[in-house]
Amino acid sequence: MDNRLRLTTTIEGIRYLANQGLAFRGHDESIGSSNRGNFVEIIKCFARMNMEVEKVVLDKAPQNAQYISNDIQKQILHIFATKVRKTICRELGKNKFCILVDESLDESGKEQMAIILRFVDDQGLIRERFFDIVSVADTNALTLKKEICKVLGNNDILVENMRGQGYDGASNMRGSWNGLQALFLADCPYAYYVHCFAHRLQLALNGLAKDVKVVWRFFLMLTNIVNFVSASAKRRNELNLIRKNELKELLDSGELETGKGLNQARTLKRAGATRWGSHFASITSLMSLFKETKLLLLEISDHGPNQQFRGDAESNYIAMMSFEFVFSLTKTQDIVSALNFVENTKMQLQDMREYGWDDLFMSVVSFCELHGVDVPDMGGRYMMGTHRSCQQKDFITIEHAYRIDVFNGVIDCMMRELNDRFPEQTVELLTLSSALDPRNSFMSFNIEHICKLAKKFYPADFLPQELKALEVQLKLIRLVLTLPVSTATTERAFSCMRIIKNRLRSTICDEFLADCMILHIEREFANTIDNASIIEEFKSSKPRRVKF
Repeated sequence: MDNRLRLTTTIEGIRYLANQGLAFRGHDESIGSSNRGNFVEIIKCFARMNMEVEKVVLDKAPQNAQYISNDIQKQILHIFATKVRKTICRELGKNKFCILVDESLDESGKEQMAIILRFVDDQGLIRERFFDIVSVADTNALTLKKEICKVLGNNDILVENMRGQGYDGASNMRGSWNGLQALFLADCPYAYYVHCFAHRLQLALNGLAKDVKVVWRFFLMLTNIVNFVSASAKRRNELNLIRKNELKELLDSGELETGKGLNQARTLKRAGATRWGSHFASITSLMSLFKETKLLLLEISDHGPNQQFRGDAESNYIAMMSFEFVFSLTKTQDIVSALNFVENTKMQLQDMREYGWDDLFMSVVSFCELHGVDVPDMGGRYMMGTHRSCQQKDFITIEHAYRIDVFNGVIDCMMRELNDRFPEQTVELLTLSSALDPRNSFMSFNIEHICKLAKKFYPADFLPQELKALEVQLKLIRLVLTLPVSTATTERAFSCMRIIKNRLRSTICDEFLADCMILHIEREFANTIDNASIIEEFKSSKPRRVKF
């Protein structure tokens, strides 16, 4: 019984550390060390709380059965991880599934590939389960496929049950001939590839910023303003102080309401090339802090510590107070906001192009009047460059330049980007799938679309007579729900990887990393594994000299 209690203490220590994503080992684990690492220290903590545990662990245990060595920790952790994967496999059963895959470099410079399974369980709930992370020698599509098939095969998951693939837009993933999605489609023709929609929308916005000069200049100025204000803790504090004083004045005058969650402190946010929705967050943060940012730049331009700071602040202030910047700020916010509604984005953009100019212009004028930005005479001549006559090619009005060249040009460019990044097959698949949308009491329900979806995209899963019966609806719903929309789960897995394999733990081996990650991410399963089953598997893994 002493040996069993000793091993149980070790198991609980490993369970806690893995669930919390904490390090196991310490820098100095010798007996004389004041800090022997998290694992030994938590065993000592258990011993202080329980006299029975104190009598059997650490120095009170036989030298050949202390169960605190690194190898023992890895063995027990691997048993935990194996049981979690088996639990996921039981939850999956024989249901169809989709894989979500992405790669990222870890702290040691290794390329790691995260594998997520998306499926509908027996209760009809959508599940996205982290299954494994594998170190790959390269990111060639054949290498990735081989490793994925190896992971699935080792856990008796049939590739032919795959009904979807979710990746980012890298060429090794989306390639029509040699990409990973094409290789799996060759083996399983109904494993439809869906490019992560969050990535697509971000890439469409990046394409817009590169192709339209006015938008490119706007985001360049926006980045410069945000970086200048956010680069210094002192400037951020000054911005927050201006914000607090402004809120106090508005609250005292009764122009703002008070309540839980209202009038919170805000900061300017940077726009990133791959961070989903970061452009929209950056734009809205500047719009909400426009007055405070303007006052801060004006203050620095007048009383900055040196000429360089004063010059940078003044140039940012001039750019920020230009009509072109304010127009782009308001216009881009509306367009990026429209991208949140994927199902009718193109319709919204076309409607905005035909009927949205007047409302947009009025909102721009109101914003300019509120913040003291000069509005040009829209009927005057538009002057390009430095306004020299030799640079003027056409005689156009300012309204024509902003409405036709900028407003309509931006929308047309965005429409092209959306058409390029959302292929016809994917759009049709998701359009037909919308017939099973449960919102508004299945208002979008369409039997014709459901039958076409089953016949065209899933012919191997339905017999001819089944297509005529309404009972196929439930079966079809399961297949449609396995289709991925985004790869956010893989990104969260990489966040977990960076917590576990950090700068101080950059040498941990691949199996140990994978085992730690699956316990940390799927802790709801890890917490249901009883100690007795771990002890029995540990005992049977190899002959033990000490009895349990």
